[in-house]
Amino acid sequence: MDIEILRLNLLSPLYFIPQTDADPFGYREENGEMIFYFELDEGQYQNIEPDKDKLLGNPVFGGKSAGDLPEGGEGLRELPQGNYLFAQKREILSSREIIDIAVEIQQEGLWQRLQMGKGLYLRYLFEDGQGVTQLFRPCKASS
Repeated sequence: MDIEILRLNLLSPLYFIPQTDADPFGYREENGEMIFYFELDEGQYQNIEPDKDKLLGNPVFGGKSAGDLPEGGEGLRELPQGNYLFAQKREILSSREIIDIAVEIQQEGLWQRLQMGKGLYLRYLFEDGQGVTQLFRPCKASS
């Protein structure tokens, strides 16, 4: 898949209201902006050739956008500020396409000798009248 992978410094967190019944691979426009967090498989998240069937595992949480930090903000989840490898496609992707991009991000990070976080954030939104799929993988430069 032709995708550009960028380093992104997210300057402020994005907040989400947890949704227990949200399906990370069944997104629809009427769902609005959503995010899902996956804790990557222990045996795969640092592998240059990860097993695509094992890499993601089940989502830890999913939620709908809460906009700016709402008053009180208890119970919200967040995509924390920080450094990420980031990729996006201006369409809603299938689970297989999302996994393929997650693998490409991992390979790029390892090739750049970055310390890759064990999680992956999957975000859906609508922009300019079309769906967008974004992936964020926490990372930092090796010391």
